[in-house]
Amino acid sequence: MPLDLSKAAWLYPLRGIYYFLSHRFLWPLFKTRLIPIVLLSAFIYTLLFLFAYLPQVAFLAIFQGAGAWVNGAFLVLGEGAAIVAALFEAFFVDETLVDIFDAVMVSEGQGELVASSRVLYPQGDDVVKRLGKPTHSAVYAPFSLRQILEFIFLLPLNFIPVAGVPMFLVLTGYRGGPFHHWRYFQLLDLSKQQRKERIRKRQLQYTTFGTVALVLQLIPVLSMFFLMSTAVGAALWAVEMENKRDLLGRRCDRTENYRDDERSPSLSDRCPAQYSAKASRGSKGGNLRVG
Repeated sequence: MPLDLSKAAWLYPLRGIYYFLSHRFLWPLFKTRLIPIVLLSAFIYTLLFLFAYLPQVAFLAIFQGAGAWVNGAFLVLGEGAAIVAALFEAFFVDETLVDIFDAVMVSEGQGELVASSRVLYPQGDDVVKRLGKPTHSAVYAPFSLRQILEFIFLLPLNFIPVAGVPMFLVLTGYRGGPFHHWRYFQLLDLSKQQRKERIRKRQLQYTTFGTVALVLQLIPVLSMFFLMSTAVGAALWAVEMENKRDLLGRRCDRTENYRDDERSPSLSDRCPAQYSAKASRGSKGGNLRVG
């Protein structure tokens, strides 16, 4: 079976940008809550480049020569990203990311899955207005002090000439990638062990996704927009996973009561229970309201 590069995990943060720009129902989520924080982010990066960039370049030049200008920029961008990430938590941006993720899931045909965790109204001017209050804990990516400390701990990798910046990006992407599907894991009602197993099976994909997402979020001023567009990309990837799961489930159900000869075991013998379309998608039930 040929490899479909259009479905590569690292492309989803980029696909999220196009999807966000081409679907107007997402725009109010950016305008109403996040423009002030974008301006605040621009203020933070301006201060860092005015007062922290040149001193750090001077220090790096002792070890790296001309390369200090590039690595110094990445170092300051990383510091800014850490500060902005803390501000995101302070301004409750996570709630907006949950709405973005859920809206894309509903728009792409996964309303039943979203309805297992929040009220979903059948009517509304657009998908976002159909979203009701969550009936269970709704978190896009949980606050992780450990992740922030690891991010700060990895920043000195930028001191290493040439290889330092790629190492920093990949290692940070390795740790941060799976957090972009935390909401998806919530919707599936996965246990901690099930989450770990899913992440383990797709660790390389999550690493590439997280690395590209980090590169986008290091872009000054636009980092807030790219955080939201990455949430869109994470939802599109989750939709693709669910579509594959549904397809395999239908195949399993068609052969559920069929047995071939002993030399050729049926598909149902090879189908895990969780891929059956008859299997429950979660114990919480739906919350689709009428009227």
